[in-house]
Amino acid sequence: MCFFWGTTYLGIRVALESFSPAMLMCLRYSISGGALLIGALVAGARLPTIREARQTAFNGLLTIAVGTGCLAYSEQWIPSGMASLFASLQPFWLVGTEAQTPGGERLHWPSIGGMLVGLAGVALLMTPDASASRSVGTRSMLGGFFLMQFGGALWSVGSIWQRRMGSRVHPFVSGGVQQLATGIAFAIPALLDGRHEVWNSKGWFAILYLAVFGGIVGYSAFIYAMQHLPVALVSIYTYINPIVAVALGWWFYREPFGWRETAAMVVIFAGVTIVKWTTARCPQDASVPIE
Repeated sequence: MCFFWGTTYLGIRVALESFSPAMLMCLRYSISGGALLIGALVAGARLPTIREARQTAFNGLLTIAVGTGCLAYSEQWIPSGMASLFASLQPFWLVGTEAQTPGGERLHWPSIGGMLVGLAGVALLMTPDASASRSVGTRSMLGGFFLMQFGGALWSVGSIWQRRMGSRVHPFVSGGVQQLATGIAFAIPALLDGRHEVWNSKGWFAILYLAVFGGIVGYSAFIYAMQHLPVALVSIYTYINPIVAVALGWWFYREPFGWRETAAMVVIFAGVTIVKWTTARCPQDASVPIE
């Protein structure tokens, strides 16, 4: 999950050269979701009840269709490395969502301080000088940022709800249901998009890579981790993904990454570290929670 999800930012950028975001999402998750469910049937895994399947599919639409869909649309405007840095704010949404759910770990002032540090890193990343050096317009940068934060918020809601379902279904089956539901949900938007898709080998390779390493391997690992590990520990992937994504973006597309971007990454990571550290250390009744 830590490594392969970092490579998917580049995979999305490559796929967008051939397909619209809606077609990318439709193909990618129809393939990965279908493969997971077929594998589950062959292995004789326990299948969800109709009620479990319906709830799991709905969580998948929040988590994947909206969360990853916003990322796919954002990468039309911003570089893949920058998208990964915006996505590194995901632990803030996860911790905040967990705090708002009944019985969840409440949010404390030190965690709020860590979030403010992370947002300071984003502000540094989006300063006018940085955008000028990157040849990315301020409007495109802001649009990509807010779209990704909207997706991140719903990703967190769907992830927490799936975590609290308490299903005995294998995580691979749950992941397959969620991904297939996403692929089906994007079928009509893909057909109505109006763009001419380029059905070449480069685009198909990117789709298959995303389906296998982003969906079958990465997302199934994420579902498993969310069911067996603390949320703060699961969110450690946000440290690794941007490093991998930035390195690949520079290597394949020479996406600019200078001192300002490096400093912003360090500040964002510092904020994430503070949130994770304070969340793990503060007991439920310690300090003053945020209502």
